[in-house]
Amino acid sequence: MMHSAPTATYRIQLREGVDFDNLARHLDYIAGLGMSHLYLSPIFTASSGSTHGYDVINPNQIDPALGGRAAFEQLVAAARRAGLGIVLDIVPNHTAFTLENPWLQEVLRDGRNSAYASHFDIDWNAGPLVLPILPEPFEHMLAAGRFSVNGGHFTFDGTQVPLADAACEDVTDIDALRKLHEQQHWRLKHWEAERDSITHRRFFNVTSLIGMRVEDPEVFDDTHALTLDLVRAGLVNGLRVDHIDGLADPAAYLERLSQALPGTPIWVEKILVGDESLPKNWKTVGTTGYESARLLARALTHRNGMEQLDQVWRDLVQEPNTFSQALTQAKKDILEFELAAELHQLVALAADALQNSPLAEPGPETLREAVMALLAAVPRYRTYIDSDGINETDRAIVGRMSEMAAKGLRSEIGVKAVASLLLSLDTAPARTFALRFQQVSGALLAKAQEDTAGFRWSRYLAANEVGAEPAEPTVDRREADRFLSGRTPWDMNLTSTHDTKRSEDSRMRMVAISHQPEAFRALYLRACELPEAADVAPAWRWYIVQTCLAVWDLGDAHLEERLGDHTRKAMREAKQASFWTRPNDDAENKAIAFAHAVLVLWREAGPAELEKLVASADTLILAQLALKSLLPGFPDFYRGSETVFLALTDPDNRRPVDWGSLAVGAASSPVATAKMSLTRELLGLRHTERQFLERAASNIVLNPKGVLLSRSDGQRALVAGYAASLPAGIEPVWHMQINGQVIFVGWDPALSTA
Repeated sequence: MMHSAPTATYRIQLREGVDFDNLARHLDYIAGLGMSHLYLSPIFTASSGSTHGYDVINPNQIDPALGGRAAFEQLVAAARRAGLGIVLDIVPNHTAFTLENPWLQEVLRDGRNSAYASHFDIDWNAGPLVLPILPEPFEHMLAAGRFSVNGGHFTFDGTQVPLADAACEDVTDIDALRKLHEQQHWRLKHWEAERDSITHRRFFNVTSLIGMRVEDPEVFDDTHALTLDLVRAGLVNGLRVDHIDGLADPAAYLERLSQALPGTPIWVEKILVGDESLPKNWKTVGTTGYESARLLARALTHRNGMEQLDQVWRDLVQEPNTFSQALTQAKKDILEFELAAELHQLVALAADALQNSPLAEPGPETLREAVMALLAAVPRYRTYIDSDGINETDRAIVGRMSEMAAKGLRSEIGVKAVASLLLSLDTAPARTFALRFQQVSGALLAKAQEDTAGFRWSRYLAANEVGAEPAEPTVDRREADRFLSGRTPWDMNLTSTHDTKRSEDSRMRMVAISHQPEAFRALYLRACELPEAADVAPAWRWYIVQTCLAVWDLGDAHLEERLGDHTRKAMREAKQASFWTRPNDDAENKAIAFAHAVLVLWREAGPAELEKLVASADTLILAQLALKSLLPGFPDFYRGSETVFLALTDPDNRRPVDWGSLAVGAASSPVATAKMSLTRELLGLRHTERQFLERAASNIVLNPKGVLLSRSDGQRALVAGYAASLPAGIEPVWHMQINGQVIFVGWDPALSTA
């Protein structure tokens, strides 16, 4: 149980060389920074070789690869001695869809008779469980003699799938193997069948992760037994729930979890869109804080400079679409390709629910168009229709969705009929459709915005972030203050995670182009003169020059490799010239060659514009840290981000941390040294001024010459920000002059008496 909100959490990505014993060696350093809690990625047994732990195969075992339960308990004991609590990341939505999963093995063997058949979100009415794991079509492999029966398993290429009948050792001929395969509770299919033939609910479009039905009390109990035990034993002080929007009924889930663990703080990974707030009936202390990262980037973006940058981009790149148009196209592409299986399932559910409907008699194509149009019209990740029906807020959202969806179709009858299933859950088929529709809408927006349109529409990559809006790169004071007024001491404020598209300091490098748009224009135009630029589209040149700036480090020997890997990933995520399932090596290699040429140019020429942008970013890096640490709530630090952390999307942001250098303060630059110093100062202040910060109101001042955050309890006022000089009368706690700006944290007597 956690009696007061954390002072600060330190987010650890376990695995890839970081296990419990390894982490224990760094606890004194972490505590010495001023952290109050370790925030651990999932510790449960995951697939062999897992690099992240979200592909759990046994939720009731601590992964032996991390050291098992004994090593975890030793870590907790050592953390307590260092004054650190434990916040644990849990994954209720899914487990790994792999033959390593022991519960899934039982389901493959026993089918619907298995005790775990209802644990997994499988559509048994669609037939046997589809396993899209074959490298080639089944009949092709059968004719080539690549299947055999061995020890109660159907075997191919070293893979063994459990058979329902283990007494089939002598099956060898093709017809007998085919018949045996047809008698199983599963069907082997070519991997390309995952696009539209799967029969299980996935995490987003990741076929190797299967949804769990935690809305069922028995499934909840079975999947949470270890989690509940760890909290009740005092080994874990708080929980972070991964992908809350994937659950059938998030409110009911949080109610059950909070009842099982009264007094335990629970944070949820939830992306809030626009002015959306968490549903009031959710038993949670708050989100994990992506909305704070969004606020900080927008507050630190120069409004006038952003307007100039937008014009430069339009002149040079000539992107014809608004972001809204890019997102609409991305949603269509995702539904027709990456989420085609989910679309087919929803159409079938809608058809079932609309049988004998007095509203319409839609055919399969009408239903497909209607479901696609409604999904594309969802303005946020999802609505929260549950077994009790629909609330007034969601009713209004569905009404607007219906109107928007109908505009693009020749007939609105199908849309109105499908929308009626969301508005009135008066039958079991209607409820089934509504719940699944909501689970798919979140996956659609995440894949379409973060993982597709965000790579296509590259005007200002600082705003193309998880939880951010590319079309809304700035914020006004009224909106900022309204956001801050709703925060509590339990709200988490993050700037980097393993999921962010760019790390906090890389993001500030890109924010710097709003402060120096002409400098970036010059860098871009010079890059376009390179011979390698001729074969790369302007939009990708613009993307790549920003990305080079984001991670530019003259001393990084791996920079070319990192940029090459990221460029390849970005082009495949954009899904235009290249695709994960069908890479275009020629297009990718030309873009990578351009990225490498830009680095060579910068190394040889040392452009003054590059130095100017990096200098501007140094100021913003420290300002972001100061603001994050003093916002209402508490700051979360992604491991290694207490010093300058320049990284791109995963796996780049999961590169090993140099703990030795961190511990001795061997920073790579003056700004890195300053960031470490400011981190310690701010966290020390958060300890000594805990009561003040928990009750102090806040507001923010935004202007072209600086940003100021003030916290006041009516008697004292604490301010932080940056300006051309230290404001008169400030009693500084910490300040530093850098590149013509002063970063400061201090007390303001004038504001205290105002």
